[in-house]
This record gives sequence, structure tokens and C-alpha cells, in this order.
Amino acid sequence: MSDSSSSSSAPAARPASAPDLDILGDQVTIHPGGYIEPAPRYQQQQQQNQNQSQSQSQKNESPDQNLVGHMARFRDSPLDFLREVSLHVSGTGWRAYDDVIGQPVFYAGFTDMMKAAVLSTPMLQAKIMDLASARLAVEEAQWQLNPGHRDYQVKLARRRKALVASLQDVAERMTDAMICKFESKMFIRGAYYLCTQLLTRAYHQGIHVSSEEVLRLRAVAEKAAAKKQSIIFLPCHRSHVDYVSLQLICYRLGLALPTVVAGDNLNFPLVGQFVQSAGAMFIRRSFKDDVLYTTLVQSYIDTLLQKGYNFECFIEGGRSRTGKLLPPKFGILSFVLDTILSGRIEDAIICPVSTQYDKVIETEGYVNELLGVPKQKENLMDFLSASSVLSLRLGRVDVRFHEPWSLKEFITQQQTRPEIPGKIDMSRTDHQEVRTRLLRTLGYRVLSDINDVSVVMPTALIGTVLLTLRGRGVGKSELVRRVEWLSDRVRAKGGRVAHFAGLPTGVVVDRGLEVLGPGLVGLVDGLGEDTFYAVDRFQLSFYRNMTIHLFISEALLSAGMYIRVKQGGGPDNQRISYDDLLHQVSFLSQLFRGEFIFPTQGLSINLQQTLLGLEKDQVIKIDRDPSRPTAPGQVRSVELSGAERQCGRENFDFYCFLIWPFIEATWLGAVSLLGMTQPLEFGDREVWLEFKQAQDQAQLLGKTLFHQGDLSYFEAVNKETLKNAYQRFEEEGIILVAKSTRDSRRPPRMKLAPEWMPKRDQQTGKVIAEGRLWDFTEMIAQSRREGKNRRDGATVSTRVLALADKVCRVLFETAIEASELDAPQEQWDEKLAPKKRRRKSMQTRSHL
Repeated sequence: MSDSSSSSSAPAARPASAPDLDILGDQVTIHPGGYIEPAPRYQQQQQQNQNQSQSQSQKNESPDQNLVGHMARFRDSPLDFLREVSLHVSGTGWRAYDDVIGQPVFYAGFTDMMKAAVLSTPMLQAKIMDLASARLAVEEAQWQLNPGHRDYQVKLARRRKALVASLQDVAERMTDAMICKFESKMFIRGAYYLCTQLLTRAYHQGIHVSSEEVLRLRAVAEKAAAKKQSIIFLPCHRSHVDYVSLQLICYRLGLALPTVVAGDNLNFPLVGQFVQSAGAMFIRRSFKDDVLYTTLVQSYIDTLLQKGYNFECFIEGGRSRTGKLLPPKFGILSFVLDTILSGRIEDAIICPVSTQYDKVIETEGYVNELLGVPKQKENLMDFLSASSVLSLRLGRVDVRFHEPWSLKEFITQQQTRPEIPGKIDMSRTDHQEVRTRLLRTLGYRVLSDINDVSVVMPTALIGTVLLTLRGRGVGKSELVRRVEWLSDRVRAKGGRVAHFAGLPTGVVVDRGLEVLGPGLVGLVDGLGEDTFYAVDRFQLSFYRNMTIHLFISEALLSAGMYIRVKQGGGPDNQRISYDDLLHQVSFLSQLFRGEFIFPTQGLSINLQQTLLGLEKDQVIKIDRDPSRPTAPGQVRSVELSGAERQCGRENFDFYCFLIWPFIEATWLGAVSLLGMTQPLEFGDREVWLEFKQAQDQAQLLGKTLFHQGDLSYFEAVNKETLKNAYQRFEEEGIILVAKSTRDSRRPPRMKLAPEWMPKRDQQTGKVIAEGRLWDFTEMIAQSRREGKNRRDGATVSTRVLALADKVCRVLFETAIEASELDAPQEQWDEKLAPKKRRRKSMQTRSHL
């Protein structure tokens, strides 16, 4: 993007992005990234519409190319609307969905065929026999069957037959509720038209894809279909619209629709039947100890992959409420991996998919959930009430496909990697540890591929700029300049920025501001220049987090340098030695290893590359030691460059602003642990606190600190980031978490590990600001943003610490009421040993 009014300062020529694909009516046209005049037929159609809506007039101004746009509206053009409906009903041309690339779908009897195939799998039948035999053994032990009876064998056979029939009936009902039902082409034609109409009313700029990626995907699909192999689509997950967009693309491009894994929370009346007929397979959120259900899911996935049907599951499991990728969930992936490792299929094709939005419909609901409001169960009334979004103007959906790759080849590559002394033998796929390693590597490989093809949308650029600038607001010209700067930085980091047919940056920014709306970005009237400010910083952080993965190395390095920069003074006072920088960056990277996806080269190489990149950008100045012949150019110290100081530290601050909310959240979690120091009145007794309630009180503490000025970012109190922080504390052995071994419904409980427990003053009962946990908290605090009363640790050691103690005392009171003191050892599994082994990793391993 470039602004024609500032050509003198325009950046160097950028590499052309892949062209977008425009499918309009029966014609498929490929358009390059530059500005393209509208097709004559399109212009004529637009001129014939006498009562154009506002959205249509804007399409004339900017002919963005998209996949499912330009649907006729009855109010604007009744004849065109009726014509389109008749074409879909009759199945004219591509709408017939006859010659699909892949295995046949949508025919009468498909559901019965799949049910019979699933129920007859040897794995499921063997499990049913095992369960029947186990039940017979129990009945024999309880003398319900008498081995000494003369008709024992007859009764045993009759009872076994009854148990098997009962289990078969249960399995059949489970199968019917689970599997997708590709039965009717008439239905899918109507469903495509209905969903396209609804989607383009909300996302008025349609769905955009890369023509290069789509053509490559079609070629891979043709080869896979010839070999009867499945394509496994693994998209990221930010919205319920994710389900719809990929199905629409596959339908319009003539690819066999994938079977989509969906939570059974979506299986409510009417909507459940609709999405199941369109490709959804419903699974429970938790299988618990139901071995029959687990085997049934494995059997269904085996059947799909053996028959070559396409498959889709979301690599993150649930929707991301924060805007950035979540760690991979391995449940469904483990079933897929088991299918190929066991030899039940030869191969499958993995296709990571990135779906990005100008604006996500559910972000307001996400904010409520992150602030602690319980998630409401989906129901039909909520679905119908969401129809108001159909009148919104939410911009466009951008779907990108990574180059597909063979799952079998991936496994072979992992098995043939050079062995590391002391590491496991990856060729032993029958070992659980090997399978776990393969599964984790597969999950993070997919996440990395999704990040590689993700497109940064204009709303993400605007949100990032607004949340990484000092001051209350920003003028229009400065906003445009920073969006251009950020676009160039994204491309320089290998990322992609959505192109808008060569429109000036100012126009693109205006569109982005319109999509975000006044509820997120405000405009101050009556000033010398239009000035914009963040209205809802919490919700806007969702869009900022869409860019953070590109700059995580620079952000951690800048936060490491900040421990000196925050001291102020001249360059000498703000200079940091390489050893100190390495120590702080290593600590932060370990702290956030479950929060972000880091490059895989290792800390030393990544740190060197990041230093060189920031030096090239004139953000930092590096002092090297030329006198060491064995290590020429050895880094001795790092400081801000003169150019960076002259521009007001805007680039350095940008990187810090990206990571500061996450540092604040982790610091908040650590401070809340200080408040969980056992009160003196409990003596030496073990007090187990309810784990979820502890996180809720940490969130309450954060809200209090924010409104009192001791927390800079309200988004730091979000539930997901705090949960990740507590998970890291558990992994490092700072807290011990106990789960009931007798009743899985009982909530987990926690307590501080003895060696991390702070001391209290024996006279006053106050927590003493010293010890291992205090030092850990101060280590995090060194990289926090400087703010009110934070020039020294006095505020934290007195008022903040006292507030944490007060807020968290209710946890101990609840423990007393619940009579959970001195939890019996035989009822709780603390899993102490693995946590102690991991604790050392904080000091020795880094993943910058």
C-alpha cells in the first residue's frame, strides 16, 4: 500500500503479492495485485441497478476481487435474484456440483454406507467384545453367573450375545449422532446459496483467496483423488465463520467437501441437523474414560481416511479469544497419526489453512469471556438473535492455503533425523514417548505453516498502530505513515499484507476505520486534524495480536534492553552488556514458551539474527570486541542508536508495546501467588486452594490494580493469558496442582510449593518481600512498562503486596468452609516428580 500524496517518501518497490481470484457468475478470472478496471459485464450490471445500495456504490469505487461477492439482492434487482435462485435449484453449470475433485459425496445412501463401514471396523468390533467379556467377568465375580450350573455355557453365550447386541445398539446411536450426512445435492446447492447470501451481507467485501494457492491446491487434490488419499485441512480458528468459509471455497472450486470436526455444543435443534448435512461431525468436548466412544471416533476417522474423503479439524481446538494462535490441541491429530503409524492407511495430505478477518463477529463476546463472564451454551435463540450481524459491514474474509505436504514423508523425515546422544530413538513408533514427540512436532509444524501464509489485514495494522503509540490519540497523517511503516516491516519479516488493488494507504485506512467502527476507534471532532484514539483497547488488542508472531524476537529483545533503558539518563547509563541481555531474554523466552511460537534455530542464533536485524534498521547500536581473534565481532554491549533516540524511540517502543501486556499478565499472576502465602493461623497444616477460584481472584486483583493505576494494560487481566501463566508456574514447580483420583468432577486444587512459599512477619502477619518467589516476581517486573509509582519496588512491597494478600485471603476461607484441609494423599494426585524435572529448564533452556 502506498499513498500517492507522499510519493517522495514512498518505500522501495515491494515484491508483487499473489493475485486474487475473482469468480463472478460462471466465469473464473485471475487478477494481478495491481489496479484492475471492472469487467464490462460487471459495469453494465451495476448500471442497470436503479436503486443501488450504499455497499454497491462503494464496490464501483473500488473493485476489490473476491470469491463469493456480487450476489444479487431481491430488493435491488428482483429479476437477477430470481435468476440466481433458479440456477442454484436447477444445478446449472458449476452449481450442479457433479464432477468434484475427490471421492463421491452427496448421494442417497451415503449415511447408511458410512454407518455400516464404521460399525464393521475390526477395531470397534474387538473393543465391543472386550467390553462384553469384561462385564461377564464382573458378573461372574458377583455370582450373577454360576460356573457350576449345568447350563452355564448356554447362559454364558446367551448373556454374551445380549451384551454384544446392547453395545452394538449404543455404538450405532453414537455413530448416527456423530457422522456427517452427505445425502442430498439439492440440499447442498441450497445451503451454498443461503450461506453465501448471509455471509456476503455481513462481510460485504466477500471471501478472498490467492489464485496461485488455489490452483496448486486443485492440482494436489487431483493427484490425491487418483491415489484415493485424503486431504486433511488444518485451519486456525477465530470464528464460527471459519466452518462456512472453507466449505464455500471447496464447493465453488469443485473440491470434495471435507468432513469437519465440530463440538457437540453446536448440535442444537435445526442448526445441528443443517450443519451435519453440510459436513459436520459432532464429537464430545471430553471423552473422559469412555473407551467405546474413543474407539468409535478412531474407527470413523479410519474409515474416512481409508476411503479418501477429505477431512478438516481446527489445530487449536477451540476458537482463539485473544487473536493470536493458540498452542496446538493434539486430540484429533493423535487419531490421525495413529491411523498412519499403525499402517491402516498409507498416506494423507496435510494442508494448513489461515483464515483472517477484517473484523471478527464474536470479539465482543470474547471480551466478556476473557473478563470472567461464563460462556453461554449455544442455542437456537442466540443464533437467531445474531442475525443482526447480517446488516453489518465487516469487510472481507481472507483464506490462504499453505503448500500441502505428505504426512508419511513428514514422519519419515522425523524418524531419519540424526540421533542425538541421550535422546529417544525416533524410529520406535511403537513407544508412546516417540508418538508424543511426533505429535508435538506435527502440531507446531502446522502452526508455523499457518503463520507463514497468514495475511495481515488493514484492521490488524490499524489496531497494532493505535495500541503501540504513546499518547491519547494519533493524527490521520501519522496513522497513515505508521501503517505504511508497519506494512513494510511485515513484508520485511516475510509476512503478507492484504493488497487492495493498488489503492492509496489513506483510502485503505479509511476503510479499516469504517469496519472497526466507533465502538473500537473514536474520532475527536473540531481539531486541527482528524485525530483517532482507541475506545475499546481490550477488544482492539484482538487485532494487535494478529501481528505479534512476526515480531516476537524483536519484542523480547527490546523488553530485555528495557531493564536499562527505563533507568533514563544518557547512552552510557542505558547501555546493557551482552551477558545481561542474554540472561533477561533467556528468562523471558522461557516464561512465554507456551504463549508464542518461536523460531527453531535456538536462542544464540536467534538472538544474533535479531541483533543484526535491529542494527540494520538503525534501532540499536552494537559495541563489538575486535581484539578477540577467535570470535571476531563479538558483541560486548547493546544500546539504542542515535537515530532511534532522535525519532523519539518510536521503533523500540513499538516492539515493547507488543509484549508489555503479556509481561504485565505474567507479573500479575506472580503477584497473586505472593498473596497465596499461607496465613499464620493455619500453622504447618496443608491448605489446598481451589485452582479455578485462585485464577478468578488473580483476575479480580488485576482489575483492582488497573483502576488504581498499578497495572498499565486492562487486557493483562484476561483469563486466557492468566491461565497460561499459571500453567507455566505449574510446569516450573512454583505451584503444586492436585487432582482427585476418585472423582474427576471435583475441581483441581493447588498450593505454593514449600520451597517457593514466602515468609510472614511473626508480629504483623504481613508477607515479607523476599525469598525465591519475590525474586522471580521482581525478575519479571524489570521488563514491565514504567508507570505510576514504579520507580522502585516500594509500591509492590507494601501496598500492592498488601492488596494481593487481602484479595487472596478468601481462598483460605473457602478452603476452611469446604473442609479441604489436609487433603488425603490417596485421593489426590499431585504429580510432583515431572514438575521438579521441568523446573531446571527455566535456567538452562531458551526458545527465543
